[in-house]
Amino acid sequence: MKIIGFNFTKIHGNRSLDFKPSASINTNIEIIDVEKAQIEVIKDIESLKLSFKFSLIYKEEEKKDSRQAEISFEGAVLMAVDNTESKEILKSWKKKEVPQLIRPNLFNYILQKCSVKALSLEEDLNLPFFPQLKYN
Repeated sequence: MKIIGFNFTKIHGNRSLDFKPSASINTNIEIIDVEKAQIEVIKDIESLKLSFKFSLIYKEEEKKDSRQAEISFEGAVLMAVDNTESKEILKSWKKKEVPQLIRPNLFNYILQKCSVKALSLEEDLNLPFFPQLKYN
């Protein structure tokens, strides 16, 4: 597997007026869809397009359904894969699962790309930076 492309299709950020800095931050990466992709430049290599959603949700710690702010990204990762990998990934996706074979590299790549944008939005919305480090 080799990542050959990445793009954002949606960037969203909002913050409530009564935001409290003590909010906890929940991070989520969700793969929405996996499909074969046709790339005109490299016709002889098989490729897959994985659509994703990455979100940071800021909540009050004591209340479960108290969204105070949210930053989310949607986009796609384009991967070059061999025939065997392609079959395995598409087979797993029929069960709405991402195979363990590609999950760590894929999720780390999405996290890397989205984190940079998230830091900028957090600064613009005056939100605590993710990830937060706690010192004793």
